[in-house]
Amino acid sequence: MSFSKVAVLGLGKVGHLAAELLAGSGFDVTGIDARDVAAGFPTRKVDLTDAAALKAALDGQEAVLSCLPYHLNIGVSTVAHGLGIHYFDLTEDVPTTRHIRELAKTAKGLMAPQCGLAPGFIGIVGAHLADQFDRVRSIKLRVGALPQNPTGLLGYAFNWSPEGVVNEYLNDCEVIEEGVLKTVSAMEWLETIYIDGMQLEAFTTSGGLGTMCETYADRVENLDYKTMRYPGHVKLMNFFFHELLMRENRAEAGRILTHAKPPVDEDVVYVHAAAEGWKDGQLRRREFVRAYYPLEIAGKHRTAIAWTTSASVVAVIEMVRDGALPKTGFLKQESIPLKPYLATRTGSYYDLGHKGRRG
Repeated sequence: MSFSKVAVLGLGKVGHLAAELLAGSGFDVTGIDARDVAAGFPTRKVDLTDAAALKAALDGQEAVLSCLPYHLNIGVSTVAHGLGIHYFDLTEDVPTTRHIRELAKTAKGLMAPQCGLAPGFIGIVGAHLADQFDRVRSIKLRVGALPQNPTGLLGYAFNWSPEGVVNEYLNDCEVIEEGVLKTVSAMEWLETIYIDGMQLEAFTTSGGLGTMCETYADRVENLDYKTMRYPGHVKLMNFFFHELLMRENRAEAGRILTHAKPPVDEDVVYVHAAAEGWKDGQLRRREFVRAYYPLEIAGKHRTAIAWTTSASVVAVIEMVRDGALPKTGFLKQESIPLKPYLATRTGSYYDLGHKGRRG
């Protein structure tokens, strides 16, 4: 059964754009935030930490998209489950996803966390590459959201949630190495990557694989996810978090970093996905490499990280509405087919953005 009423929680850059994209795709959107927000769609001010208030706000909705900080999503998903409506979020937090998977066992609607860029889009791409082989040797997924014109030794700007970045840099990371599921430390396994002649460094961070280690446990020899940054970044972040012991105060670490490196309008999102395996007895390699730039959408400048994240989840919601994905249970990102995803109204932005065109 199709649906049209979607509540979007959290109207920052990503949430606001996601709501606009949903409205443009024919959904009846209500934006909900802890603040009063002016928008081209109906909005409500709600205390998002109050389960009763949230339940009342979501009554009558058919789906909810949470663009809130990860630590609020356990509460939101629990309310959505109780109301029997579809649930979508952008979280990279592993414990949150475990909670949502348990809810999915008895859910009347679809429970779909991890619908952002990484986890999310990168897993859809990785699965698409892996599906082209009879037997897969490795899947290597890398994403980096960076300023186009970096300054300073860190070469970074916090265009994404500081809480999310700090978590990714400090929490342990799942990998498959030589066929064995392992947990490794973040900010390790340093490597050099080139995209369009630009030298980048890549290192382990948590959460980017979503549920892929489970899915590919007996099907791939090596699987890992890494974040890409400009050279020298990870050495300084290891110094900051571990030698200066800022890992002991994550909230303060996020405040310091955001104060030092505020967001920029001209950013770039690098995506580098590669899979190796055997097809018809021959060892082959398949790659998906893109540099995504800001776009003008609905008459406004949208940063690359904002539109790639928003478009990713809205494309998934479109597919669920149109019957291209299940409407109950738990949705793994790697189960989403890439070509139909890119063919959605919103997924088509991925063809515009990496060519530097505006539309």
